[in-house]
Order: sequence, then structure tokens, then C-alpha cells
Amino acid sequence: MKCPYCTGHRNKVIDSRLNKGSGSIRRRRECLDCRRRFTTYERVEEFSLLVVKKDGRREPFDRNKIVSGMLKACEKRPISVNVIEDFVSEFERELQERGEREVQSREVGERLIRKLYELDEIAYVRFASVYRSFKDVNQFMEELRELLRDKEKEPKGQKEEIEKGHESKPTLEPLKTEDKE
Repeated sequence: MKCPYCTGHRNKVIDSRLNKGSGSIRRRRECLDCRRRFTTYERVEEFSLLVVKKDGRREPFDRNKIVSGMLKACEKRPISVNVIEDFVSEFERELQERGEREVQSREVGERLIRKLYELDEIAYVRFASVYRSFKDVNQFMEELRELLRDKEKEPKGQKEEIEKGHESKPTLEPLKTEDKE
């Protein structure tokens, strides 16, 4: 395992724990070169899932790509990395349990955008601006107007529950825009 700080390859495992619910093992390691500690996760690779892109290309499902995209959208927002990791683990497990070898990129994107909508409005708008590929400011403004309309319809107390991290079923759905395939 390569140290993320000094790129050394000599390290030792300090602690190993089963990561609850995700089927992975969390390992704390210490680099023997720079003495810094870091965390790694180990999980069983059950089968390779392919993502079918809009142009028909296929590429391996990469959970790190999803986590990275969500982290960018949630940057400087009050969203825990654990919430993102748990969501991606659950989503990946659901895809594997379906037993299909391929998933459409649109399905992945829509699932992510729904989760961000549920978690944080700013993160949702950030992700939507890239994912929906707005052509101009007017499209972007329409998305914001729709978000505000939905917020006005939101029952009292629901927003507080979501912000506290409770698992409540949202009644709001993200704005569906025309497919840009």
C-alpha cells in the first residue's frame, strides 16, 4: 500500500475493523518512512459492472469517481464524508444485487442528483449545473426557480430532519430537464 503523504511502500496495519453495513474492512495504517497515519478500505470485488455512456462507450463502474463528484459538489457544505461514502456503498450494493452487468450512465447521474437534492440545495445546484450541461444562464435560473417553488411546498419540519441527517423519505424530486443525449 502506497503512503498518500510520502508515497513510500513500507507501512504497517495498526487497526482493522469491519465497516458496518458496507461489507468492507477499514484499516488504519502507519507509514514506516514518514510515520504518518492513513486509512484504507478493503472490499470484495464481486463482479465488474460496466457503465454505458451516452455515446455508447462502456467503462468500468468506478465508485471513486462517484465519491469524487459528490465531494466536489458538497465542498464547503455541512455534508459528512461518511454520508457520501454510505450512500455510494448502498448504491453500489444495489447495482450488484440486481445482477446486471451494465448500467446506464443516466441512471447513475439521476440517482446522484436525487441524493444531493435530498442532502443539500447548494450541492444539488452545483452538481446539476455540470450534469445537466446548462446551455445558458436562463436554464440555470429556471432550475433555481423550480428549486425555490419546491421549497415553498415543503412540509414544515422536513428540512430540519434532512439537515439533522435522519433517514426520512423526501417528498421532493429534482427538476427533470430534457435529455441531452
